[in-house]
Amino acid sequence: MPVAAQVLRHATERPHQLALCGPGGSLTYAQLWERVSTRRLGDKGLVAISLADPVEQLVTVLAADLAGATPLLCEADQFARVTAAVPVSMHVESALPEAPDPAPSPSEGPDDLAWACLTSGSTGRPRAVVRTRHSWTGSFPHLSELAGIGPDDVVLVPGPLVSSLYGFAAVHALAAGATAIVPGRWSPGTLTVQLRRASVVHLVPHRLPAVLAVVEEVGGPLRTAVVGGAALPERSRAMAAKAGVRVVSYYGATEMSFVAVDADGSGLRPFPQVEIEVRRGEVWARSPWMAQGYLAGAAGPLTTDAEGWTSVGDLAEPYRPGEVLRLRGRGDGAIQTGGATVVPEDVEAVLRDVRGVTDLVVIGSPHPQLGSVVTAVVEGSPSRSALETAAREGLDPAQRPRRWYAMGALPRTPTGKPARALVAARLADDDPAISRLV
Repeated sequence: MPVAAQVLRHATERPHQLALCGPGGSLTYAQLWERVSTRRLGDKGLVAISLADPVEQLVTVLAADLAGATPLLCEADQFARVTAAVPVSMHVESALPEAPDPAPSPSEGPDDLAWACLTSGSTGRPRAVVRTRHSWTGSFPHLSELAGIGPDDVVLVPGPLVSSLYGFAAVHALAAGATAIVPGRWSPGTLTVQLRRASVVHLVPHRLPAVLAVVEEVGGPLRTAVVGGAALPERSRAMAAKAGVRVVSYYGATEMSFVAVDADGSGLRPFPQVEIEVRRGEVWARSPWMAQGYLAGAAGPLTTDAEGWTSVGDLAEPYRPGEVLRLRGRGDGAIQTGGATVVPEDVEAVLRDVRGVTDLVVIGSPHPQLGSVVTAVVEGSPSRSALETAAREGLDPAQRPRRWYAMGALPRTPTGKPARALVAARLADDDPAISRLV
């Protein structure tokens, strides 16, 4: 079902329910439907949306949904690179004009291309992943059930909607009839106000501790944190339990959507209607939630076999149905050092628990004899001796970093994950913001 149709239903049944709360104001469901239904798009192709206000972004996304177009959210400074990479039919950079008559009721087309999202990792030419309406909205009821999200909830979405994770979270909240708080960016200064209202938060793992710290300090109705985009440290789940917040964590990819979910802390298991295999260490999945692929024939990590199984190169331990899926990271980030293969996430999982570490990135640095050496770039204020002790106690010799660096703040992708490739590039360019850790 088109999300616009669900918004129309909520506007009819609960017109005064708040739908969106953004930095520029709020809209009830009746006001949201009026805005959406009186905006017109002159094209049904790929519509690039680079509006700054997150409420206007969502109004335009829903107007595109209503018109049968394919919305693609992007930052204004990305647009030139986007148009060079994908076939954009229309660019929306200011609020759409009002039409004299409301639009007709939305019609359902499960195979319509209803959503596109940029994915380029941390650097490089952007790729647009495109998906059908059903692959986008068909998973909504499953997430609602797993996380217990319904019309009476207030869902905080504390990040940029150009990220597929945050964009999905906001649209899902609207489809569920909940209230979505959409600040458009991470804003620590407003967390206290937001968390006095939010019953659910949907975010990336490294933002969760800050949210839990505010909850412990000032309280609030927060009961559930939906966490995706990277591995969730066990200490974060323990912090959540102490704060009385249930964590629903999931594993997926922009190209594959949901693959596995951990709704109770027992480990990742297949998301509803998902089949999982691990072939030669790589995760493969088959489900109705897979994307169609990349626009304009762009190359990327997405691989599909003749039977509909899909992979993006993520690594895992051997897996059998009924067991917990144990991820090891992305295969394309593996470090070859002295004949050994090191998965960066394996190293990061051990070092991230060292006192004083806020976050870190492990990369391979060129070495004339070994090919590469394992290199850690740390955010925070740990001692090198504590890091080396943790490495000796928890890692094999080949996994232990040979070089240690520190940064005040790691660069991040739009989803909030550390930008591994950008860290490597900046280290290679002798960026003065990266210093030797002594």
